[in-house]
Amino acid sequence: MQYARARRVLWLILIANITVALAKAVFGLLAGSMSMVADALHSTFDSVSNIIGIAAMTVAAMPPDRNHPYGHAKFETMGTLVVGGLLLLTAYWVITEGLARITTGAAPQITTLTIGVMAATIVVNVLVAWYERRAGERLGSSFLIADSKHTQSDILVSLSVLAGFGFVCLGYPLADPLIALAIGAIIGKMGLSILKDAGMILTDAATVNCEEAVREAVTAVAGVQGYHRFRCRGGAGDLRADIHVTVDPRMSVETSHALTLEIEAAIMAAVPGMKEVIVHIEPGKEEEGGVSLPS
Repeated sequence: MQYARARRVLWLILIANITVALAKAVFGLLAGSMSMVADALHSTFDSVSNIIGIAAMTVAAMPPDRNHPYGHAKFETMGTLVVGGLLLLTAYWVITEGLARITTGAAPQITTLTIGVMAATIVVNVLVAWYERRAGERLGSSFLIADSKHTQSDILVSLSVLAGFGFVCLGYPLADPLIALAIGAIIGKMGLSILKDAGMILTDAATVNCEEAVREAVTAVAGVQGYHRFRCRGGAGDLRADIHVTVDPRMSVETSHALTLEIEAAIMAAVPGMKEVIVHIEPGKEEEGGVSLPS
C-alpha cells in the first residue's frame, strides 16, 4: 500500500515536471539561452527520475521470495543510483556546452515572455517540492524525499537563470554561459550527493539516528534489565535492527519469548519505518520475585 501511494504521487509529479521541462526547452531555444536550455535539461531529468522511481517502487513492492527473503525494498535505493549517474552525465553536458558558448560569444534574446515562463515554472516547482516532501515524510519513502531535494535544487537553478537574464539585459551576455557552468556544477554536486546517500543504504551504513527512541522504548518494557549491541541498518521506510536485552536469568522460556515480542513491538512503534527487529535475550542479574524492573 505504501509503494502504491508513492507511485501515485510520482505520476502526478511526472506530469508537472514534463510540462515544466517542455516550457523551458521551447522558450529557451527560441531565446537562444544556454542557461535556460540547461535548466530545461535539468527539469527533464526530474521527469526521468520520476519514471525510474515508479519502476523501482513497482519492484520494491513485490513480496519476499526465495531469492529475496528480506523483500525487494532496496530496489528503490538502486533507482536512486541510476538517477545520480544520469545527473553526472547531465552536468558534464551542461558544462561542456557552457564552455563552448563562452568561445562563440552568442547572446540570448531575453523577452518578457521568456522571463514570465521561468517565473511560472518556479512557482510550479515550489508546489511540487512541497507536495513531494510531505508525501515522502508521510509514507516513509526515501526516494520521494530525495526527489523532492532534486526539485528544490531545480528551483535554485531556475532562480540563477533569472539572475542571468538580468545581467544579459544590463549588457553582460557572458553571464548566461557562466551561469550555465554554475548550473552544471550544482547538478554534478547533487548527483554525487544522491550516489553517496544511496551507497550508504546499500552498504548497510547507519543512516537513521534512533538510539534515544530505542532506549526509551526498551527500558519502558517491564522485565527488561538493560540492553546493549543495538544495531540498525537501511533507509527511511525500510529499517531493520537487532538488539541484545538482559533479563532475570530465572525467567522461563515462555515468558522471555513473550517479552521478546513486546520489545519488538515497542521498538517498531517508537521508530517510524522500522520493518523488523531481532531481539537476543541474555541472562542478567537475579532479582527477587523472578521478574526484573525497567532500568
